[in-house]
Amino acid sequence: MPPIDASADAGPVPVHSGCSGPGGDSEDTLDLRLPDEFLALVAGEAVDSPVPADGRFTAADDDLLDHVGDWGPLVTPVGPFQLVPVRLDRDLPLIGGWMNDPAVAAFWELAGSPAQTEDHLRSQLTGDGRSVPCVGVLDGTPMSYWEIYRADLDPLARHYPARPHDTGLHLLIGGVADRGRGLGSALLRAVADLVLDRRPACARVIAEPDLRNTPSVAAFLSAGFRFAAEVDLPAKRAALMIRDRSLRHLL
Repeated sequence: MPPIDASADAGPVPVHSGCSGPGGDSEDTLDLRLPDEFLALVAGEAVDSPVPADGRFTAADDDLLDHVGDWGPLVTPVGPFQLVPVRLDRDLPLIGGWMNDPAVAAFWELAGSPAQTEDHLRSQLTGDGRSVPCVGVLDGTPMSYWEIYRADLDPLARHYPARPHDTGLHLLIGGVADRGRGLGSALLRAVADLVLDRRPACARVIAEPDLRNTPSVAAFLSAGFRFAAEVDLPAKRAALMIRDRSLRHLL
């Protein structure tokens, strides 16, 4: 699965149990069985699915994330913002530098040579399209790294009651000067709502920050996500955070 979230906002927020909301979309105790094609894709098995045999998509193929690159700019309380899909020749030095910041490396674990960051990015860029790495550009300045991914097609789906088209977010804020002043919360809310606007089949936006990363958990809570559960993942104990379409105007 994609690596751990790193957030921008300082200050722990008490983690509370998830709550039910009107419409039932916030219930997470359903005995849900994923369709066989989803389970097979997560397990890496060959199935009769829209994923091409060579594992790569072309412009003519269905897009698992509804063409993130075409979502366009949006207005946020902190300025105009846009997700720009990563281009290795342009973005590798910038993202590699961010990954070597100790505060980021503690959770993303990608510090080291540019080759390590390149391998991580390339695995998504040449994969089946279930995860799209992006640079977040605020007021014309690249300042954050994002991964928009299909949580229901990710190994994460083995660890929580996934629903078809659940869409996940990972975020890191690149510059130290941009951290601790509310940018993370504002952008998480804006991007989560952008996902729900651009992906009509998606009813929930998912995140799974490390429980030790209290600024990240706090940022998601401030962005209108609710704490749903603690989840034991292979590399961490995570806080499962959910932003429900049915609750987006209430939280």
